[in-house]
Amino acid sequence: MNHMLEQYDAMACKAAAAVISQYSTSFAAATSMLAPRVRSDITNLYAMVRIADEIVDGTAQSNQAALLDTYEQQVLSAKTQRFHCDPVLHAFAISARRCNFKDEHIQAFFASMRQDLQQRSFDDEALARYIYGSAEVIGLMCLDAFLLDVEADRAYLDPGAQALGRAFQKINFLRDLHEDHHHLGRSYYPGIDDAKKDEVIAEVRQELALARERMQALPIQARVGVAAAVELYQELTNRVADRSIEEIKQRRVRVPTWKKLALAAKAAAKKGKA
Repeated sequence: MNHMLEQYDAMACKAAAAVISQYSTSFAAATSMLAPRVRSDITNLYAMVRIADEIVDGTAQSNQAALLDTYEQQVLSAKTQRFHCDPVLHAFAISARRCNFKDEHIQAFFASMRQDLQQRSFDDEALARYIYGSAEVIGLMCLDAFLLDVEADRAYLDPGAQALGRAFQKINFLRDLHEDHHHLGRSYYPGIDDAKKDEVIAEVRQELALARERMQALPIQARVGVAAAVELYQELTNRVADRSIEEIKQRRVRVPTWKKLALAAKAAAKKGKA
C-alpha cells in the first residue's frame, strides 16, 4: 500500500473517533474497552450513523431529504472506492470492506432516518419499524465487526445484538423526551404517562438481560466493551425509572462521568462476564 494512502486512512479513522468523542461520552467510554481493530470498525460505523442523524435532526437546516438521499447512495457505494474526500465516509468504507456490512442493513437504517423526516408521531407499528432500522441493524453490523475472522453462532448472537439495540434506543427515547418534543417536534411515545414509562422500562430490562446472556459468547476483544455498554445503559435505565415523566420532560437524565468510568472499569475487571 502506498504510504500516502496509509497516512490518509489513519487520519480518517481518527476523524471518525473524534465524532464519537464529541457526540457520545457513553459510547466513547464503552468502545475504549474494545480491542484496537474492533474499536476502529465500531467508531467508523458510528461516525457514519451520526452524520445521518445530524442531517435529519436539523443541523443541515434545509434540503434534508435530498441530503439524506445523497448520503445514502454515498454510503452504499463507499466500499467500492478506495479514496473518499470525506474522511468519515473514507473511514466507514475501510470498515465496510473489512467487515462486509450488508446493503440491506444500511438501507434499513436510512429508511428509519427517512421516517424522522416524514413522521412526527409514531404508532406501535411505525415505532417497531423505526427501531429495527435505527438500532437493531446497527447491532447486527457491530456483530459483523466483532466476529471478523471468528467462528460464531450468529443464530444465537443476533437476537442479543438486536435486543441490545432496542434497549439502547428505547431508553434514549425516554431520556430525550424534552428535546424530541420541544426542539425536534417528534413523539416516539405519544401521550406517554408514568404507566407507559414503566412498561417501556420493563421491556428495556428484559432486552438488557437477553443481551447480557448472549454476549457471553462474544470473543474477549469485543465482550468487555459490550459489557461496559450494557452496564452504562443499565445505570441510565435505573435513573430514568426513578423519575416521573414530568421530571424527565423537564430535565435530561444523565449518568455522571465518574460513574461511567467506574462502570467501564467494573466491566473490564470482570472481563465482560455476567
